[in-house]
Amino acid sequence: MAIRWQRPTVDTKFHIDMEWWREQQRDIRLYIRDALCSECRAEYGENYRELQEVDWVDEQTGEVMRVDALWHAVCTCCSLKPDYITPNTPIIDAIFRTFLANGNKPLSVRELYERLDRRPPEVILRILTAGPTYMGIRPVYEDS
Repeated sequence: MAIRWQRPTVDTKFHIDMEWWREQQRDIRLYIRDALCSECRAEYGENYRELQEVDWVDEQTGEVMRVDALWHAVCTCCSLKPDYITPNTPIIDAIFRTFLANGNKPLSVRELYERLDRRPPEVILRILTAGPTYMGIRPVYEDS
């Protein structure tokens, strides 16, 4: 099945494309480490390369999954702190951190706006689609 490209709109879902990270030969875990709160950074920061996966139970489905330990720390601890995203956090970093905090579940630009309340959805869309891909944040395209 071919993927049909469509011009992204404020209703297009975006996510962190892990394939982009592989293609760029970049380590997303280094960026996740940078998003850790001070407590988690003290606990995991220096040893982040040794951390593997942990069991995590989806609260909605009860399903047990293996997830990256750093990502789990962001979702269950760091993202709950008031300084995880501040008014001084650059908007693209705030968007990246939002995807980290929600386990990389796709969000539309409108949903990002509702969570961040920083810039109008049209401006967020322009940030995400003008120029090169930043931090692997790309639209999610449905198979046609």
